[in-house]
Amino acid sequence: MTLPQTASAALASEPKPQHPNDKMPDDLIAPASDIFDLPAMREALFAALPEGAGEPEVRKITVGLLSDAQKAGRAAIAAAFEAEPFGARRTTRSYTWLTDGMVRLTFEVASQVLHQLPNPTEGERLTVMAVGGYGRGEMAPFSDVDLLFLTPYKITPWAESVIESMLYILWDLKLKVGHSSRTVKDCLRLGAEDYTIRTAMLEHRYLAGHAPLAKELDDKLWSDLFNGTAREFVEAKLEEREARHLKQGQRYMVEPNVKEGKGGLRDLQSLYWIVKYVHHTDDLSKLVEQGIFLQHEYESFCKAERFLWAVRSHLHLAARRANELLSFDMQVEVASRMGYNDRGGRRAVEWFMQDYFRHATEVGDLTRILLTSLEATHTKGAPLLERIFKRGPRVKAGYKVVRNRLAIADDTEFLNEPLNLLRLFEEALRTGLLIHPDAMRLVKDNLQLIDNGMRDSKEAQKLFLGLMLKHGNPERALRRMNELGVLSAFIPEFAPIVAMMQFNMYHHYTVDEHTIQCIWHLSEIENGKLEEELPVASTILEEGLNRRVIYVALLLHDIGKGRDEDHSILGAKIARKVAPRLGLSKKESETVEWLVRHHLLMSDMAQKRDIADPRTVRDFAKAVKTKERLDLLCVLTVCDIRGVGPDTWNNWKAALLRALYRQTRRALEGGMEDLNRELRGTEAKKVLREKLSTWSSTDLRQETGRHYPPYWQGLHFTAHVVFANLLKDIAEGEIRIDIHPDPDRDATRACFALQDHPGIFSRLSGALALVGANVVDARTFTTKDGYATAAFWIQDSDGHPYEDNRIPRLRDMIRKTLMGEVVAVEAIKPKDKLKKREKAFKVPTHITFDNEGSEIFTIIEVDTRDRPSLLFDLTRTLAHQNIYIASAVIATYGEQVVDTFYVKDMFGLKLHSKVKRDQIEKRLRDAIALGSERAQG
Repeated sequence: MTLPQTASAALASEPKPQHPNDKMPDDLIAPASDIFDLPAMREALFAALPEGAGEPEVRKITVGLLSDAQKAGRAAIAAAFEAEPFGARRTTRSYTWLTDGMVRLTFEVASQVLHQLPNPTEGERLTVMAVGGYGRGEMAPFSDVDLLFLTPYKITPWAESVIESMLYILWDLKLKVGHSSRTVKDCLRLGAEDYTIRTAMLEHRYLAGHAPLAKELDDKLWSDLFNGTAREFVEAKLEEREARHLKQGQRYMVEPNVKEGKGGLRDLQSLYWIVKYVHHTDDLSKLVEQGIFLQHEYESFCKAERFLWAVRSHLHLAARRANELLSFDMQVEVASRMGYNDRGGRRAVEWFMQDYFRHATEVGDLTRILLTSLEATHTKGAPLLERIFKRGPRVKAGYKVVRNRLAIADDTEFLNEPLNLLRLFEEALRTGLLIHPDAMRLVKDNLQLIDNGMRDSKEAQKLFLGLMLKHGNPERALRRMNELGVLSAFIPEFAPIVAMMQFNMYHHYTVDEHTIQCIWHLSEIENGKLEEELPVASTILEEGLNRRVIYVALLLHDIGKGRDEDHSILGAKIARKVAPRLGLSKKESETVEWLVRHHLLMSDMAQKRDIADPRTVRDFAKAVKTKERLDLLCVLTVCDIRGVGPDTWNNWKAALLRALYRQTRRALEGGMEDLNRELRGTEAKKVLREKLSTWSSTDLRQETGRHYPPYWQGLHFTAHVVFANLLKDIAEGEIRIDIHPDPDRDATRACFALQDHPGIFSRLSGALALVGANVVDARTFTTKDGYATAAFWIQDSDGHPYEDNRIPRLRDMIRKTLMGEVVAVEAIKPKDKLKKREKAFKVPTHITFDNEGSEIFTIIEVDTRDRPSLLFDLTRTLAHQNIYIASAVIATYGEQVVDTFYVKDMFGLKLHSKVKRDQIEKRLRDAIALGSERAQG
């Protein structure tokens, strides 16, 4: 088609639309004319359209001009937002204004130029409306543009053509457009069937076209669909919210989804939707007038909204696309954009994320308050329990049950006794009732009543300990107390760790949530729910231990985090003050202090040292001193590891801790002589003879005589049997491999028997690195007749044992590497890359040499940034320095790894020379630095 000869002049004189959206708003982050000068742009656009132009040329010119305007507008918004990084509301309005202008001019070109219709009939009317977030006027830099094309009756060919042309232009502008074409009747019918559609239309906004049709839709939505259906709408939104939280993770995860996660923007928007549907207003300040929100609660809402929108907008700009996941790499970038700085021993990103989680918690509080008001007006249905049981449990004097929730009978009387701020939680646990939001609000607004006098009160101490010790579900009370600020008010030293994020890939939760998770795991063990999975910890608790000590120790074990000082040392100092204040005796307080100071000791010994070495167990037993401390530390360690995250605990860690606990207990109860190497070697040989009863006495004599003493005490008898079969009749130059899953340890055991030569450990590490295997433990031994026996425990990249069907390929690739058909150094390079989200972490390298931790080996501990093929680089470096590696223990903590090597020099001696140790350290650091450059790409 061609542009009519008179169209340019006609359009130039076309009166400007007088609807509100054409008026330049004043609530933008930059001047409206800098973002998108609609009148000037209209004039320039129509002046640029030549007479007689065809549709392709019209579209090309339109897209060209609008694209330039879009880039300029985006640049203006981004620059102003950078200068005012918390100006979120005005930034979202600015992106809306920019989008409005492009959509409106696109409609004018499509309807008045490309498909001009001088005398439209009644049915040939078309209205363009914004819906959803765009309709609300809130747009992040790369938000979807949701449009509703509204027609009076069935869509006409003319309207279809206009819509099609508009969409092509908008798509050419790289806008992500969600669109629908409906009549008013369609909107009512579909809105009645689908709450997602109903919600989108709740926030409709007229953009262009036939304005009376937009008014008709608005009137009929309220009269025929919205009015009288508030209760069902609220229920639907709450069900949707619950499902969303389950999908995203109910607790505050360290990589939250800003839009969909708990306490995120979708939760805020749900409040908006409910308020608009129920109270017919977009202005939440009206809820203050109605007494639903207090003024400070409304202000908290505004702060949370501004903060979350700022985060989302910065996230989009940093990613240069629509991205809602606040991943680790994006957290660093967004924190920088929002002006956070390193201070007080913590990184800027950790301060930023602490603010994020505090605002997310505030959103949850506000949601509860609003829902309470809805219940009071019967807009929201009663809780499920109330529907099942009409009569609730009996409550003590001073309380009442309101809609199956524990409520306060008289606010004034309740506040006259500050101890009631703790008694409320006790009554909730005793009755099993949820606390009424009005009661929670009363507590939160009167935290000043929890003063030093109350903290020192024997009754308060008894109440607080009772919350953890008496009712079987302490985490429920602790979590609610934490959210309301009671926990920090009663234990002020707890306040700094509330919502504190640890910027690493190991911890899944904030520090306060991790602490509560640990206490939940302890209660689960006490309640007998984990006997099969945790036999040692369950038995310890069944036999009895000081519950006051273990619960308080767990509550305080990470209380020193986030400061410059070592958190275990600082935490012990804090525990020395807090434990007596919680009512513990002097002896109990000393034990709590010891546990907090050494809460990582058992984990470190089990995961970073070779527990087959008698010195490891001996040193640990000397540090622990008593069985009571061993039992307490074992239970605390198990709960601490399990509280890190859902996938942190596994059979490998369980097996290590069980072995360390049992050996240490035996040493404490029977004496250190039980750890004697010779005794253990004699026992191991006896077991092997029993397992190989079909072998001839000659073969058995050869097998038991070919190994040095460390071999017998360094491996389980199952590995002794495997190696005996691998070594039997082995030919010179032959490589024998046995790979089998070891389900008891959540790993795959790979055993190798081959002729010994320098650097054998490194070659095996390279072969395993090439197939993508993560080594979690390894040890090598040399036989008296010149063979190497090496056992590696490996996992795949997801931390799981290799499945049976993957083992043949694994074996084949390892064999090719060992035979020299594949050169590991070269083959590994393309695979040796970190994922983008992992590059934000900084892990300083620490290398230590310990000549006291083993009787016959020097222990080299390398604590550094984990990455693919790190173990290969380290072992290759040691091999080049003529260092013999007897065993390696690998402990991984997210992005951090501690590789521990038990080594000797080429003469079979410990590394006594400082000059030699310094040389080795330099070479190791060089290898780490070179590999890090490779991994960073």
